Amino acid sequence: MIPRYSRPEMVKNWSPETRFRIWFEIEAHACDAQAMLGVIPKENAAAVWRAKDVEFDVARIDEIEAVTKHDVIAFLTHLAEIIGNDEARFVHQGMTSSDVLDTTLNIQLVRAADLLLAGMDRVLAALKARAFEHKDTVRIGRSHGIHAEPTTMGLTFARFYAEMKRGRERLENARKEVATGAISGAVGTFANIDPAVEEHVCKMLGLAPEPISTQVIPRDRHAMFFATLGVIASSIENIAIEIRHMQRTEVLEAEEFFSPGQKGSSAMPHKRNPVLTENLTGLARLVRMAVVPALENVALWHERDISHSSVERMIGPDATITLDFALHRLAGVVEKLVIYPENMLKNLNKFKGLVMSQRVLLALTQAGVSREDAYRLVQRNAMKVWEKGADFRTELLADPEVTAALTPAEIEEKFDLGYHTKHVDTIFARVFG
Repeated sequence: MIPRYSRPEMVKNWSPETRFRIWFEIEAHACDAQAMLGVIPKENAAAVWRAKDVEFDVARIDEIEAVTKHDVIAFLTHLAEIIGNDEARFVHQGMTSSDVLDTTLNIQLVRAADLLLAGMDRVLAALKARAFEHKDTVRIGRSHGIHAEPTTMGLTFARFYAEMKRGRERLENARKEVATGAISGAVGTFANIDPAVEEHVCKMLGLAPEPISTQVIPRDRHAMFFATLGVIASSIENIAIEIRHMQRTEVLEAEEFFSPGQKGSSAMPHKRNPVLTENLTGLARLVRMAVVPALENVALWHERDISHSSVERMIGPDATITLDFALHRLAGVVEKLVIYPENMLKNLNKFKGLVMSQRVLLALTQAGVSREDAYRLVQRNAMKVWEKGADFRTELLADPEVTAALTPAEIEEKFDLGYHTKHVDTIFARVFG
């Protein structure tokens, strides 16, 4: 990913330096296990750890790979240059490249998940704080983009909180599912390496041994991981879209924080655009772009091919770096979001009580009017509001068929906003406990 949409913590996780450091740790722990089993001399295993604090020369490894055309062999050759050829004689004993590559990828995905979970925690904290801040801030709810019935801004934030919390739970499960390692040798039979080596390496690196690997770790685990990232990205876009709609000039119920000195347009000085949430919509598309290739990686030839390899070298860093950046950008937007309660009330009242139509409809049916007739009466008066800018309450009070069933006091009571917010506390208790 380009630096513009990257945070250094996640970028570091995917750097060549980090990758080679993990490769080294896998090989060194495997040597320890082999020495404990008596397969290799203990002094050779100990010699490997002499490279523990060495900075591996990425350029040198690339130089060797240019000749060998094999990245793991290039690394092992460089390691031998550091610790000595004789000392390195038993490194990679009974192992295959995928033991190193797949175990490393899963370690990086686990570490990426930890960073993403931290980002989600920041988003959740921001959403919760704004939800309680605006628990009783009334705004109009919309369906199909059209005024529906009153809700509150707090419920909007609570809804997003619940969605992101589900996403966090999914990511925790995806992290657990991908936290496996395999040191099982060619075609995964352990023919040339004891299963105890795998158990030791995984224990030292915080992984669970893969129950059965076929030289590669099964890619359904990774498909679930990237699919989870895609769902979280869609939830980010869901929030971003709502903010973008609220910032529309005709709505202006909320807007992104506009900092001093910020400029919205090169041509129109008056502009204050929702650039951050528009950016989040775009970034969500990039994260979801990784999902289909990850699903297609599940089907490999026989015990192994490398059709998945090139895909994962790209989607691993790109999807996690992008989502990490997007989570923190979203958290910042929510934390600083400027909210306009006065405009919310103004919008709610724009059609002069029209949004209370269902209450009147229900009251008429409870007063003995058939539902068909009640709907006809309410809609007849509602259309005058749509088409002529009339006042809904006034029209109802002037309609003899309506007043034949409801008293003026009963009609007036149907315009109480508190009716629509009476269960907000119940919903908040469900969401936040």
